[in-house]
Amino acid sequence: MSGFDYDLFVIGAGSGGVRAARMSAGFGARVAVAEDCYPGGTCVNVGCIPKKLFVYASHFAEDFGDAPGYGWRPGPASFDWGILVRNKNAEINRLNGIYERLLKNAGAVLIDGRATVSDAHTVMVNNREYTAERILIATGGWPSVPEIPGREHVVTSNEAFFLEYLPERITIVGGGYIAVEFAGIFNGLGVRTTLSYRGPMFLRGFDDDLREVLAEELMKKGIDLEFNTNVDSIEKKDGAYTIHLSSNEERPMHYEPRTTDLVMYATGRKPLTANMGLEEAGVKLDHNGAVIINEDYQSSTPSIYAIGDVTDRYNLTPVATAEGTILARNLFDRRQEHVDYRDIPTCVFSQPDLGTVGLTEIEAREQYDDIEVYKTSFRPLKHTLTGRDEKTFMKILVDKASDRVLGVHMIGPAAGEIIQGMAVAMKAGATKAQFDTTIGIHPTSAEEFVTMREPAR
Repeated sequence: MSGFDYDLFVIGAGSGGVRAARMSAGFGARVAVAEDCYPGGTCVNVGCIPKKLFVYASHFAEDFGDAPGYGWRPGPASFDWGILVRNKNAEINRLNGIYERLLKNAGAVLIDGRATVSDAHTVMVNNREYTAERILIATGGWPSVPEIPGREHVVTSNEAFFLEYLPERITIVGGGYIAVEFAGIFNGLGVRTTLSYRGPMFLRGFDDDLREVLAEELMKKGIDLEFNTNVDSIEKKDGAYTIHLSSNEERPMHYEPRTTDLVMYATGRKPLTANMGLEEAGVKLDHNGAVIINEDYQSSTPSIYAIGDVTDRYNLTPVATAEGTILARNLFDRRQEHVDYRDIPTCVFSQPDLGTVGLTEIEAREQYDDIEVYKTSFRPLKHTLTGRDEKTFMKILVDKASDRVLGVHMIGPAAGEIIQGMAVAMKAGATKAQFDTTIGIHPTSAEEFVTMREPAR
């Protein structure tokens, strides 16, 4: 047994940190976890879980509107924001308790307080020193707001989950998945919603067809999309906010100021590493504050490791969990494993959903000599009776030489659920011929993935 207090000291009780701590303790390691905010991290508290609950809530207005097409005559409906927030909080509190019990039942010690690193083997929490053979940084990220005049008036996704009241008008600034998802949430709850982004099209890095189709669908639902636009400053006046805007071009043109009741910034997240003592302990950080690691999750200080969003590589909860699993196995179960980062599926819980796995069309054309593109767009069966003008879009990318499927993309209800199955097929190396010989489940939207026969181009 080493002369340290612990074999592993984990800073951060989010998805990755908890997984690493639980599994390491299960392998017999002495483990402590420090958390100064809330067990479960971003995902459980101000991320995936409450966001999905809010998405569910925001869908009901459309469901009520669709009901008459199926013979239902719903009575007058009203929405109570306070009830939604209270019920969400109760569920999150329940999950916090589960995370605490998971750690304790595994034999890990949970310490409530902010941890800083004193040196390669020492952590300070609540003015008490703890020594550890290895330290794991799993602190995740935090919303980032640019330095503009009036930034003190904005909220981020953290605060959006706890608003005291629902505004009549909101401007959401950003073009990533958080901005797009919250635009759908607020719009669905009856808020007049503007999504403002400095680039020419939101969801940079996603397949271009997906981005364009989703933009069309969001505009159909009444969301005002504002591209190539900069926010220069924000003023608070008479209980509302005035936003001063300009075009994001070589010769910027200033627009008429716009008044709104709430400004939400979703302009990215930064790794949570400031004032932790990491650099003083020899840990190298990149320009954004992310911990630089090697393929074994080691930082430049060999006894200090990092996983998850704090490394700013693949900022997804399941990736952090996978990294925590592999790290625990390699450190304390004598394994030599690595996470396979190829073909990671992901979903934007926009309205409608966007799901994707594998290469975009641009990436496929850059990496392969000849590809085939299969696409389809159709009205889902449900809306043949509702009359709603919402389309489902699907796309498959194939390497013509090997027939292997390179990318699968979808916009439509339950896209995330469907793409999860597509991801398994791609991991198994599925070919387009195997897609074509798979019997579809009828009538479903998913069957379209096995019935597309002719390339679109």
